[in-house]
Amino acid sequence: MAVTLGIGLVLLLLALAVPFWVALGLGTVALLLGTGALPLSLLGEALFQGVDSFALIAIPLFVLTGDVMVRSGLAYKLLDFAEATTGSLRSGFGTSTVLGCGFFACISGSDAADAAAIGRITMKRLVELGYPKPYACALVASGACTGVLIPPSIAYIILGLVLGISSASLFVAAAIPGVLVLLGVVVTNVVMNRLNGYESSTGRFSFRRWLRALNEAKWALSIPGIILGGIYSGVFTPTESAAVAVAVALLVGMVQGTIRLRDFPAMLETSARVNGVILPIIGVAMLFAQTLTILDVPQDFVRHLTSLTADPVALKFVMLAIFIVAGMFMETTPNIVILAPLLHPVAKEIGMDQVHFCVFMITSLGLGFITPPMGLNLFVMSGLTGTPIMAIARKAVPFVIAMVAISILVGFVPALSLWTLR
Repeated sequence: MAVTLGIGLVLLLLALAVPFWVALGLGTVALLLGTGALPLSLLGEALFQGVDSFALIAIPLFVLTGDVMVRSGLAYKLLDFAEATTGSLRSGFGTSTVLGCGFFACISGSDAADAAAIGRITMKRLVELGYPKPYACALVASGACTGVLIPPSIAYIILGLVLGISSASLFVAAAIPGVLVLLGVVVTNVVMNRLNGYESSTGRFSFRRWLRALNEAKWALSIPGIILGGIYSGVFTPTESAAVAVAVALLVGMVQGTIRLRDFPAMLETSARVNGVILPIIGVAMLFAQTLTILDVPQDFVRHLTSLTADPVALKFVMLAIFIVAGMFMETTPNIVILAPLLHPVAKEIGMDQVHFCVFMITSLGLGFITPPMGLNLFVMSGLTGTPIMAIARKAVPFVIAMVAISILVGFVPALSLWTLR
């Protein structure tokens, strides 16, 4: 009863538009008072321990790297290189836009930052080429979903912290599924383009132009190369690779004259704002999850779920449905901290590898960025262009279908996640 009342209080406060970390914090305090799972005198210590992690330092560093890339103009070089690679194809600029989202995802680890950066650069050109504005917004929003799926991803850092799994291992495992989602968005755009005739590029591929774009983008490409190469080779931890990436990006920007000392306060403020949103949620959500574990709620949840069906296929579809619905109503961070401890035991019960479960979870939760009512990327693109959110959401339906199909594929083909680890 106390658990039900605690969770009910959280839901009531959320319905009243109370900020998530406040609602969850008050619900956790009510839960502690009702059950005595932990003495309230330990509340401050438990909150501090929830965010006292070396791995979390990577979050503001990846956000800062992305901001430096945009302010220095290096992000534009990445998109120019993507356009030189695929721009001559039919629906070429749409494909370039999605590839640009993928490149930026390798730097920022954030969907919203990806959508904002690429949207500012590409929206005007997409509309000029014949894409309706709502569809162009949906394309960028869907491509930006790779920000949470392609390593380095803030979501995998948090999930690794919650479940005690190396975030470097999760980054390696997420590489193929992340690229599959990127290709899924590309293919969906090509199909929609053929059906509706949005864009028809007539130019030819120029190897000379491609080499010139590659040369101009060499420093921009070096940043994701440092991040992913350092992590995958084992030279850097994710946090160390983020620090090195920030240093290199700042050095390149200052040498090229596109970053000045007076730009530093604004960039640091951007990173601090993002961190200030994420860390309070992590702190209270970790305490909430710890309380539920002490009260054996995850174990009771597993027993209840497996009593309904013991079929692994059915349980995977149940987990998929939970992830998709949860992603529609809450941001990724609280979903991870709340759902991972509950559903991880279910995955173990059906013999699912824990790394495979993590990749399946994040891939499925990624849908929430383009599905209302939460749909963070939809809000970002609406804010950038003034396009109604529901108009963008309707045009995003084909991309949602493609991402659901890929989530199912990731869930039922473990090799897609585990092959790179072996």
